[in-house]
Amino acid sequence: MSASTPESDSPSTADTLPERRALVAALRRWARELGFARLGVAAIDLAADEAHFLAWLEAGFQGEMAYMSRHGVKRSRPAELVPGTVSCLSVRMDYWPATAADAAGVLGASSQAYVSRYALGRDYHKLMRNRLQRLAERIVAAIGPFGYRVFTDSAPVLERALARDAGLGWIGKHTNLIDRDAGSYFFLGEIYVDLDLPPDTPSSAHCGSCSACLPACPTGAIVAPYRLDARRCISYLTIELEGVIPEEFRSAIGNRVYGCDDCQIACPWNKFARPSALADFAPRHGLDAAALTDLFAWTSSDFSDKTRGSAIRRIGYERWLRNLAVALGNAATSQRVLGALAARADHSSAIVREHVQWALAQHRVPPLSQPAAGSPPD
Repeated sequence: MSASTPESDSPSTADTLPERRALVAALRRWARELGFARLGVAAIDLAADEAHFLAWLEAGFQGEMAYMSRHGVKRSRPAELVPGTVSCLSVRMDYWPATAADAAGVLGASSQAYVSRYALGRDYHKLMRNRLQRLAERIVAAIGPFGYRVFTDSAPVLERALARDAGLGWIGKHTNLIDRDAGSYFFLGEIYVDLDLPPDTPSSAHCGSCSACLPACPTGAIVAPYRLDARRCISYLTIELEGVIPEEFRSAIGNRVYGCDDCQIACPWNKFARPSALADFAPRHGLDAAALTDLFAWTSSDFSDKTRGSAIRRIGYERWLRNLAVALGNAATSQRVLGALAARADHSSAIVREHVQWALAQHRVPPLSQPAAGSPPD
């Protein structure tokens, strides 16, 4: 929450329509200077999107993500979440790492770990939040105090709907936002403001008859165009789900140990995707094509050290090992793979042990002994 909030009644110096248009033009320029690829202005009427979101919740597609319903309709009503909000500034920041190993090549190598390309470098949350704050402060310097609040996945916001209404792209059949000139490999951020700014024209959809993303999903999570069952999504299964991964999805997960990009890789619009110019998103610790066995050998201290400043850290060490165990179960059988799994067969975590036993069974190895009660953690 900024020191200036939308409850503020401080007047803006951009009172006339020409002045407001000039301010938006300046905002676009300042946003580019801060590393954002685009900025748009959205109105805040999301009634149609609210109906779609509530139907999605009613279907139970959110799975264990209880936070999706925790704030009721505030997610789709910006002025209820932050009173005084009149407009939304929506920004895009490209993340595709130009120096990363070829995504399709890694997915085709069962001994390597696939990490969603957005998570290979620095965690975008803090980076974007700091730059959005700097953008807001630039506005204060230009027009005086005003009410605002900055968001980067930090509160209930229908960010793709707002980005669409701000002209940044359309929501594709895989439910990601697509820009016809830049594909979909980008992050979104918002600033709710109490300024009455002229909104951009919402983007029109350009998926047409294409449905390449639907069959590309390994687990069939895109159950219909524009309808995603998160309970089947590999990003949900490897990141959001805290416990046991359902066996029905484990083989389909393949070597994806953190997130999944398959629906985006299949999208023809991503031939226009722009590599990020920011070094922050370059791969760290070789995670763009690391060997599964090497990652599975990390200690908890290794995990803590090598995921510092990374989005991967949020899943914790136990889920990291769980995901790697599944991927090792899907890898080609080798002594190295079997040895790595055997070394974790008596891990203190019941969740890790269960997934290791499943993985060994995929290689036709009989169940190994379980640890005695009270065994120390790894």
